[in-house]
Amino acid sequence: MRVFVADHPLITHKLTVLRNAQTPQPTFRLLIEELMTLLAYEATREVRVEPHEIETPVAPTTGVRLSHPLPLIVPILRAGLGMLEGMVKLVPTAEVGFLGMVRDEETLEPTTYAERLPDDLSGRQCFVLDPMLATGGSLAAAIKFLFDRGADDVTAICVLGTPEGVEVLEKAAEGRKVTLVLGALDEGLNEHAYIVPGLGDAGDRLYGTIDH
Repeated sequence: MRVFVADHPLITHKLTVLRNAQTPQPTFRLLIEELMTLLAYEATREVRVEPHEIETPVAPTTGVRLSHPLPLIVPILRAGLGMLEGMVKLVPTAEVGFLGMVRDEETLEPTTYAERLPDDLSGRQCFVLDPMLATGGSLAAAIKFLFDRGADDVTAICVLGTPEGVEVLEKAAEGRKVTLVLGALDEGLNEHAYIVPGLGDAGDRLYGTIDH
């Protein structure tokens, strides 16, 4: 598994504002989108393209365009939705699917509660969006889900990750073509499996919570 941890002052600056508990929700959402676009440049470094003949105002030339089948972007609900707009701005012709996954707060095991994906992903490059790579269970399960559908190349993009999560993902990715792109690699997990120093619950900070 290839792991890339971003090292750019703009990314570090935006992450600092994201981490701040006083950052308001609208700013948080905007920064997630901006960070996603920055990370997407690295994540799409090996996106598949094919030659494409065009006419410029001066002369004919050969460029490239995205190959078919087109790449598939898969945000993990719900927090991954906050990253979607930043990704499709960079790759507007890509297709989009969805995976709904939830982690049991006692066992920490992930389950899939919803999916909207093509039945056959043979030959597809997939880009999975999930802000937080904490224990790694949900992302590992999502990647397995995509490979089981036939995908042959999966890139996961996360704002933050942990050494524990990276280790779990490396084991799950063994023998498969998987790339992990992180905005930062944090210290680790606390006793509640939250990333430290982290930024709190990304879903709650993006969308708020519902009082019962």
